[in-house]
Amino acid sequence: MPETTRTVEFGSAVGMHARPAAVIAKAAAESGHSITLESAAGKQANAASLLLLLAMGVSAGDELTITVSGNDADAVADEFAALIASELDVPAEDGAD
Repeated sequence: MPETTRTVEFGSAVGMHARPAAVIAKAAAESGHSITLESAAGKQANAASLLLLLAMGVSAGDELTITVSGNDADAVADEFAALIASELDVPAEDGAD
């Protein structure tokens, strides 16, 4: 099974907490790929697990290595790296004022 890695800085200004972890876990689960995150401190988590992501204790700017297994692993790793590097703590626009 093809596997690829990317290394990226965590982009959310306040670090990993419920909102960014939920966005990451949902994206990982919907991807259909095996995605693992590893911190520079060596903590690993299945990216589809909200609780394991929270347990990593990731802070803003921390380096994370993303490992993706499956078909189209390169494309999925690129998309996931862009997600991890973005500010995930902004609520989604729902059109309500």
